[in-house]
Amino acid sequence: MSDIREQALDYHANPTPGKISVEITKPAADVNDLALAYSPGVAEPVKEIAADPNLAYKYTSKGNLVAVISNGTAILGLGNLGPLASKPVMEGKALLFKRFAGIDSVDIEVKHRTTEEFINTVANIADTFGGINLEDIKAPECFEIEEELIKRCKVPVFHDDQHGTAIVTAAGLLNALEIQEKSIDDVRIVCMGAGAAAIACMELLIKCGAQREKIYMLDRKGVIHTRRDDLTEHKMLFANNTDKRTLEDVMTGADVFVGVSGPNLLPPDVLALMAPKPVVFACSNPDPEIKPELAHSVRNDLIMATGRSDYPNQVNNVLCFPFIFRGALDVRATQINDQMKVAAVNALCGVSREPVPKEVLSAAKVRSLSFGRDYIIPKPMDPRLRNRIAGAVAKAAIESGVAQIQEIPEEYM
Repeated sequence: MSDIREQALDYHANPTPGKISVEITKPAADVNDLALAYSPGVAEPVKEIAADPNLAYKYTSKGNLVAVISNGTAILGLGNLGPLASKPVMEGKALLFKRFAGIDSVDIEVKHRTTEEFINTVANIADTFGGINLEDIKAPECFEIEEELIKRCKVPVFHDDQHGTAIVTAAGLLNALEIQEKSIDDVRIVCMGAGAAAIACMELLIKCGAQREKIYMLDRKGVIHTRRDDLTEHKMLFANNTDKRTLEDVMTGADVFVGVSGPNLLPPDVLALMAPKPVVFACSNPDPEIKPELAHSVRNDLIMATGRSDYPNQVNNVLCFPFIFRGALDVRATQINDQMKVAAVNALCGVSREPVPKEVLSAAKVRSLSFGRDYIIPKPMDPRLRNRIAGAVAKAAIESGVAQIQEIPEEYM
């Protein structure tokens, strides 16, 4: 562990501190260039935009610029360490936007006393950008923040910890269920964890066909049921009318386990209670709810995914969020709606089922990959993801009426 610590600190510090920089896109070699870039030439696009705000997309970088914004209240698995401590993570998101989708990104860390202050800050600067990516904001505040910003902003707002996780989880789960010869509308699902990611995952699975009454969610106090009087508004959506109270109760005969909680919280004897051919997504990072080696020693009929890159089937948000924004920006979508999220799920599912290009095998450092138990989700370096997901998202934005540009870029066709 000390090796990775030193490597990570050196990576972030040298040869230049941080992971992102600003580059210019126009010549600035002589006095004529400067006259166009700044005074007096810059006055011309200023007047055009003042007359028609949509021309900001023509004369500025707005249309390919995303803000990655956090208050640092839920940084990775480290908790509430404050806005400034979140900056390396936000810069990392900016790096991923550029590396995978060619999107320019700026990280913004916000200090605030109230949720309303945070919402006002983001809403007041939103017009600068083509999209807003919210990150590492704790529940339940994150729900109110995203909901209010979607109402107040004219550009798409997306809380990746919720919806990015949900999209990749849903795609992997749909593929795993097909391999296990089960149907999403028939399976019993146990979700350990009731935070932002858990609730978003279950809501998206319902939109993909899961039955709400067959979902059992647990928080630190056990099963979320209708006779509890301590539930938040969002937990109430998953209050099951049941006499089951413990993890053992709900796992008996369950088809699917989704863990977004903490390390080593799924005992092997409880895993053994699941129905034949179970699907286990143990996504706590860096340590899953149950280690894959232990899980496979208990059940040789399961399909398993984790959040780690050193095991098969990594649930990794980078598989979707850059390309969702790419598609949304390309058709100037005003929001990222459910239709666009489901389109991203279906596109991810499709890529997984196709032959894997040699360059992906090389990047993944494996000899072969094919759709099956150890390959239900594409690898992050797969070049097909950009066009496939962005194209599906752009098309869904047009069809659902939230796109301001009605043509999909040719490369997505």
